[in-house]
Amino acid sequence: MKRLIIISNRLPITVQRKEGQLTFQESVGGLAKGLASFYKTHDSFWIGWPGVAREKIKRTEKKTVIETLKRKKCYPVFLSQRHVELYYNGFCNRTIWPLFHYFTEFTEYSDNYWEAYKKVNELFAKAVLEIANEDDVIWIHDYHLMLLPGLLRKRLKNNPMGFFLHIPFPSFEVFRLLPWRNEIIQGLLGADLIGFHTYDYVRHFLSSAHRIGGYEHSYGQIYVDTRLVKVDAFPMGIDFEKFYNSSLEKSVQREIKRIRNKTHNRKIVLSVDRLDYTKGIIRRLETFDYFLDKNPAYKDKVTLILVAVPTRTKIDQYRVIKKQLEELVGKINGKHSALGWVPIWYLYRSLPFKTLAALYNIADVCLVTPLRDGMNLVAKEYVASKRDGKGVLILSEMAGAAKELAEAIIVNPNNREEITEALKKALNMKEREQKKRTKKMQERIRRYNVSRWAKDFIEKLHFIKETQLKLKENRLNKDVEERMLSHYKRSRNRLLLLDYDGTLVPFKERPELARPDKKILNLLRNLTEDERNEVIIVSGRDKHTLEKWFFRLDINLIAEHGGWIKPRGEEWKTLEPFKTDWKEEIRKILEKYVDSTPGSFIEEKEFSLAWHYRKVDYELGLVRARELKDDIFHIVANSDIEILEGHKVIEIKNAGINKGRAVLNWLNSNSWDFILAIGDDWTDEDIFEILPEEAYSIKVGWAPSKAKYYVDDYREIRKLLFEMEELNNETP
Repeated sequence: MKRLIIISNRLPITVQRKEGQLTFQESVGGLAKGLASFYKTHDSFWIGWPGVAREKIKRTEKKTVIETLKRKKCYPVFLSQRHVELYYNGFCNRTIWPLFHYFTEFTEYSDNYWEAYKKVNELFAKAVLEIANEDDVIWIHDYHLMLLPGLLRKRLKNNPMGFFLHIPFPSFEVFRLLPWRNEIIQGLLGADLIGFHTYDYVRHFLSSAHRIGGYEHSYGQIYVDTRLVKVDAFPMGIDFEKFYNSSLEKSVQREIKRIRNKTHNRKIVLSVDRLDYTKGIIRRLETFDYFLDKNPAYKDKVTLILVAVPTRTKIDQYRVIKKQLEELVGKINGKHSALGWVPIWYLYRSLPFKTLAALYNIADVCLVTPLRDGMNLVAKEYVASKRDGKGVLILSEMAGAAKELAEAIIVNPNNREEITEALKKALNMKEREQKKRTKKMQERIRRYNVSRWAKDFIEKLHFIKETQLKLKENRLNKDVEERMLSHYKRSRNRLLLLDYDGTLVPFKERPELARPDKKILNLLRNLTEDERNEVIIVSGRDKHTLEKWFFRLDINLIAEHGGWIKPRGEEWKTLEPFKTDWKEEIRKILEKYVDSTPGSFIEEKEFSLAWHYRKVDYELGLVRARELKDDIFHIVANSDIEILEGHKVIEIKNAGINKGRAVLNWLNSNSWDFILAIGDDWTDEDIFEILPEEAYSIKVGWAPSKAKYYVDDYREIRKLLFEMEELNNETP
């Protein structure tokens, strides 16, 4: 495996100054913990901020910091205190964090924050360029560095580059609130592979990329200029065996015994979170208070152990929530406590592994109810720790982990009644049922642990890079073009098969704007007037439109994807008679979709009906198109009618009609010594498929195709055809 460069805001090693001396210790962040075991066992290097401001490191100490971190396979990016305040505490945690978690009321939009964010991303780019080799694999992590992929792509053209977001990506309606939304999209699209925890976040990103940047996608693939970008879901795992075997460690066993001596035989409900407003801790405590009010029989029989890990202590909202939390804990304990029992144990600190593992092991219930969470590894750690299978997880449907841990009791974190019932159900669940649920979840997270997660991401990144290289190899380059033109020049029987929309002219949202201009008409006239050329316009448009546009040219026409053919000098004809009695029933269905989908319309051709949604809201159009295909499929199944999906159009037509079949009439009529077929649509694949091996075939646009070569857009095709026109003038 090639060297892997991991880049994140924080290094897995934190540098601190204590009593005048610099100390080095493992970072406590979720990303650092999650990837630590993976990167240590691979040829890796980790770039990030060491956690101490540049001003607090003496010049003579800087070299020591760099050398010490280098031995730990780390490389520091030194940030000033101003950077930390404006970039980290500012843009990252006052803008992106609340916005991406749907707390728009906490979101601050500051130009100073944004400028600092850009500057720090540039500093990270500089650090990467200082150590990166041309074949290194680059993996960028999280919302702190969303501009970095784009910055690096300008210099590192060929390096495999992945980006993973560890927090939710919001819906377009929320993301669009960000003034710098376009810059963020462009920055992320510098990566070859963009990963999220769940498909919901993938869908949100693709929607924003389309609506903001105009990028369309197919199965999560976006073509950015001439580069393929893949967007996919990779649910992050944990070090399963570490937690599963934790109860076997002597230190953990001692902690279990110590805690048990204090809780006696009471049921334990565990809550472990960073002290963050996104975690729903206040709502969780209010619900526990409500639970005790509604179920007084549980008083003195259950204890909630609440662990709140300090975070972002310099930000106002976090100081406020800490004060609210402590007041609420005091209020609930004062209200419900009895002699020798308090309902809530409140711990405001980070816990060592032995204590955390002990709490996971003894907890009868783990209550995880974030209001919004990218994944939530606490839920997975709790389940993994249950070696005996006993324990119940209550999990918010707003956590990414809920997609995997379906056997947990899934709740709406805002529904007090639902969580209360879930607590009661969990505390009374039979051991057999607990073990059954836990075993299923453990099997899943054991298979997809953190190493598998990282391996899958890197393998997918290499696959995308290989796909890019294959596409690049098939690009119509200068050498191929010169060889093609030389072949064209010396040939005597040429067949030119040309799609129209998107090939000779740009695709237009409004069809009436696609009328050929004088330049393209003159080009086609000159090509057809050469007696060595047989030129065919192969289009999906109806015959009347093609007749109107090209009636002055002595040219062959194929309309309606092969439904009608018109050899030059002859009348329109069909290859065989086709039934159209099915159209009335289908038209009624299409009319219903037009009524319920503003902007859509029906186009009727001789042998087909088409439902266009090019003017429809993007997401709505995709949904309606899927629904329409399902509705029609039940009617046309086992018939000679087929459903074809084109560029923002669903077309229903007779199954025997396609461009390839229509082209065969010319393909078999002569001994051609030069054949060229060009198209941009999936309907042109029928032509590419039937061509002889020696033929030239060109796909306009970057998408999977049977064509031999690719070009970016119609302008390259025009240039090629104009060069052919010039060759006609040169040869006798």
